[in-house]
Amino acid sequence: MHHNNAIATAPLALATSYVSGTSTVPLIGDTIGQHFDRTVAKFPDRLALVVRQQSIRWTWRDLAAQVDAFAAGLLALGLEPGDRIGIWSPNNAQWTITQFATAKAGLVLVNLNPAYRLSELEYALNKVGCRALVTATAFKTSDYAGMLATLLPELETCLPGHLIAKKAPNLTTIIQIGAPILPGAIGAPLMHGAFPFDAIPAMATPAHRAALADLGPRLQFDDPINIQFTSGTTGTPKGATLTHHNILNNGFFTAQAMNLTHEDRLCIPVPLYHCFGMVMGNLGCLTHGAAMIYPGEGFDPLATLETIQAEKCTALYGVPTMFIAQMDHPRFAEFDISTLRTGIMAGSPCPIEVMRRAMALMHLRDITIAYGMTETSPVSFQTALDDPIERRVATVGRIHPHLECKIVDTEGRTVPPGTTGELCTRGYSVMRGYWNDAPRTAEAIDPARWMHSGDLATLDAEGYCAIVGRIKDLVIRGGENVYPREVEEFLYRHPAIADVQVFGVPDPKFGEELCAWVKLRDGETLTEEAVRDFCRGQIAHYKIPRYVRFVPDFPMTVTGKMQKFIMRETMIKEISTTSV
Repeated sequence: MHHNNAIATAPLALATSYVSGTSTVPLIGDTIGQHFDRTVAKFPDRLALVVRQQSIRWTWRDLAAQVDAFAAGLLALGLEPGDRIGIWSPNNAQWTITQFATAKAGLVLVNLNPAYRLSELEYALNKVGCRALVTATAFKTSDYAGMLATLLPELETCLPGHLIAKKAPNLTTIIQIGAPILPGAIGAPLMHGAFPFDAIPAMATPAHRAALADLGPRLQFDDPINIQFTSGTTGTPKGATLTHHNILNNGFFTAQAMNLTHEDRLCIPVPLYHCFGMVMGNLGCLTHGAAMIYPGEGFDPLATLETIQAEKCTALYGVPTMFIAQMDHPRFAEFDISTLRTGIMAGSPCPIEVMRRAMALMHLRDITIAYGMTETSPVSFQTALDDPIERRVATVGRIHPHLECKIVDTEGRTVPPGTTGELCTRGYSVMRGYWNDAPRTAEAIDPARWMHSGDLATLDAEGYCAIVGRIKDLVIRGGENVYPREVEEFLYRHPAIADVQVFGVPDPKFGEELCAWVKLRDGETLTEEAVRDFCRGQIAHYKIPRYVRFVPDFPMTVTGKMQKFIMRETMIKEISTTSV
């Protein structure tokens, strides 16, 4: 980030809570595909991708061969620019091939959270009209093949690529990761009606490869290329629609803030389905020629430490709970992780002590904190390498290049420095909108193109931002956003539940845990465990309440508004007395 001169000359104190990120570095005017080709041409023989659990080590040239072959195969399937293609998988090489190949083919990649269960999957596929789905077979407690068989029974009888499904009418094609090509090969059994991932490249003819090359220059950097679902306070997830320009530039400037170069090796234990992995990770590496290193399918502290040592990683990403899990691991001291220099801690509020420990114990002297939201591609604030230590641990830094931020009161007026208000962001990073949802887009992005974050923040006189809280009681559990309303809507479906209120309570491990206060219908009885059982397999595990209490009624205002802060205070007292 180009703040060095600003710090040296002590900038003028802000008059109001408004900042704009000036920069001598221009925005990139490429599509992701064009930029990918530039990086490959520049660093063909440098390491691009290491996937430990798959024993994969590819140079940029190797990766390009995989990406171009798969992209041509997608065209051979009859997919056309603008079509939506879902990906539902933990971290692996196929995720990354799909990310870059879809960008080259002009297809809109739809990120599906690997923890999604049936109702969430069905909603997401249909909301954006996915024509194809790239899916893993299983991960942790998720049996993807089993869930798809339930949702799409027609797979049993259809030919691959010819699915006509009652519950997902747009979906024609399933592509399965990890299925064997040859009879007798070791691997997951192939779902009937699905193509194996590795069979797609072979479908492309020279004509398809030529079509792919012709397509490149016709694609525009403002075209939508990625849809990421963010939970909505009204219960249904919203599809934040991002362009090449949004995410390519954000990946570039996020990596720039860490001084990333083609010499760096970035350890990426965060999920690819989220902006942290696919934008800050993959696109940050792409724009600087750095190596993407995946320690495993999902986060595991030991695998991450082993990978940092084995691959001599220089940078590391994670949410605070991930850094805590590594430093608290009983074998932590066995590993030589002295190659580490920088990285990003983000995804939920970063405890100051965790930052200080990571800098001291993990050699992360240049670690940065970043703040943002999916709707802004994601990062809008980041600490700089030369920020004083107290700034680097107690704030989320200053505004990113080419972006603007203001803090406003409830009337929408910009507040004086140091005053709490809602953080709003404007600039290249603001999403196109929520897919096929004009009303909720208009609620989020005002006519002047400011994205309203729903976060409460302050800007100090020097432009450093601190995140104070959240307007709508959003719960952030271990880096995952949970909107209480969504969980409430789901629990309302239970026949014995008359009313329910869900809120967050502080938790030393996850930052926050979910608590549900449940009011039962007359004459009904339920146990805490029964409520959790009702959720299992239906909503993602991190949305299932850890605490369930049965109450006769709720604290409310005179006008009938629920007072969640009173419920939260009551629970905090109860938890602290029972856990002593």
